[in-house]
Amino acid sequence: MKRLLPALLLLAAACKQKEYNADMLVKNAVVYTVDSNFTTASAFVVSGGKILAVGNADSLEQKYNAREVIDAQGAAVYPGFIDAHAHFYEYGMGLQEVNLVGTHSWPEIIDSVKAYAERNTDGWIIGNGWDQNDWTNKHFPDKAKLDSLFPMRPVILSRVDGHAVIANQAALNIAGVKPGQSINGGEIETSNGKLTGILVDNAVGIVTRKIPEPTAAIIDTALLSAQENCFAAGLTTVDDCGLPYTMINTIAELQHKGALKMRMYVMLADRQENYDYLFKHGAFKTPGLNVRAFKVYADGALGSRGACLLKPYADSAKWSGFLLSSQKHFEEIAPKIAAHGFQMCTHAIGDSAVRVMLKVYAANLKGKNDLRWRIEHSQVVSPQDLDTFGKYSIIPSVQPTHATSDMYWAGKRLGSERLKTAYAYKQLLKQNGWLPLGTDFPVENINPLYTFYAAVERKDLKGFPEGGFQPENALSRMEALKGMTIWAAKANFEEKEKGSIEPGKYADFVILDKDIMKVKGSEIPTTKVTKTYINGVKVYDKK
Repeated sequence: MKRLLPALLLLAAACKQKEYNADMLVKNAVVYTVDSNFTTASAFVVSGGKILAVGNADSLEQKYNAREVIDAQGAAVYPGFIDAHAHFYEYGMGLQEVNLVGTHSWPEIIDSVKAYAERNTDGWIIGNGWDQNDWTNKHFPDKAKLDSLFPMRPVILSRVDGHAVIANQAALNIAGVKPGQSINGGEIETSNGKLTGILVDNAVGIVTRKIPEPTAAIIDTALLSAQENCFAAGLTTVDDCGLPYTMINTIAELQHKGALKMRMYVMLADRQENYDYLFKHGAFKTPGLNVRAFKVYADGALGSRGACLLKPYADSAKWSGFLLSSQKHFEEIAPKIAAHGFQMCTHAIGDSAVRVMLKVYAANLKGKNDLRWRIEHSQVVSPQDLDTFGKYSIIPSVQPTHATSDMYWAGKRLGSERLKTAYAYKQLLKQNGWLPLGTDFPVENINPLYTFYAAVERKDLKGFPEGGFQPENALSRMEALKGMTIWAAKANFEEKEKGSIEPGKYADFVILDKDIMKVKGSEIPTTKVTKTYINGVKVYDKK
């Protein structure tokens, strides 16, 4: 019996060693934790969908026995990327429509629409992504060709920023649009007394409201197809800007079923029914869905000359753009949002629109605060207004690829002097010490590595310009990474649950085939995501 006792003890110890006390160990990695000290580690442990411990493999393997061990083989690991400004659902719907991104002429667009119409023979023809600034002839097109090809079938094609469309006569007839008709905050373009088909900003809604509502099956397909592409890009959270309250249950149900794993921070659109709903029911928060903000539109886009400027456009001497709603509307809705404790996030691109909203915000925020009201885009800011961001803790939420897309023509719109404080990310960062970054997809590409590249190098994917566009406003690599992880989480009031690889936070992380913190700048855009994880579960694997 005495001889058996040591053997039994050894057997018990061996059995105990085989017990699992963690779900996953990631080792042999360069882990950018993005914690408060921006430390790196070589390993971390996951349990129950959250980070359990971070350190080195030797010490973690002694303490934890994991069911799954991932040998990263020296690869760089980052917190899951967060897109602080996107249109996730719209992007998904666009995947089922005519893709006009990257087209270089109106005839090319016509060919794409014809090909789509042959494959899809019924219903409205809806397309998106054209940009006349990419054409040799940079003027808005005319609907004549669409009318001849589709005299009875309605067609509507959105500009890349969504702030202008071209519609054929069939679509205009359904909406009852007439020459000479006017609308506040929008433009119905005519030439020689006839409709050209071009509608800008608020005029767009006259037609889009006539498009039949998509079925539940189409909506689900849109969300899931968008998710698939976003996971491949390393995104684990997206801010979807401007949805109706009816989408809350749709998203929540898909997440509950386990089909939609993407985490979403949803801003409801500036519509009375959305205010009524959220004011009555309060914020909606689950691990996958956070609804506590409203998306308001102050003006349009610079590319379609809908941005509201303090002085006329340099290339249109009698035109300064316009606000999409009266200043009174913003002044009335801001205190209501504040009184209910919600976040106000306002699209403002032109320096006049930015100034109007900064004044409205200041009147309600009354000094330093932690309400994190945001100015989305903050694209053109008067030098006199920069310090207002910091004085009232107003958060500029920016999209670096806008700078490198717009740089070819932004100077023509603004002139050299105004351009100096346009896309001024470094100056905006200084106001509060942090800056959330996004893409505004589908206006820009969904790839967050392009965001990182544009922020750091201030170049487009062709490597232009050689020295970078206004390089004085480039961000450091550390700042750019924080902008698409921990600072983006902070913009959503979620910095305690995501945005860094730290104990207690969700195990959302991404593995890349190159270390974007160390490679040459020119190599950043060609870096690929190899694996994406949410809650410690692999949602994308580049085979």
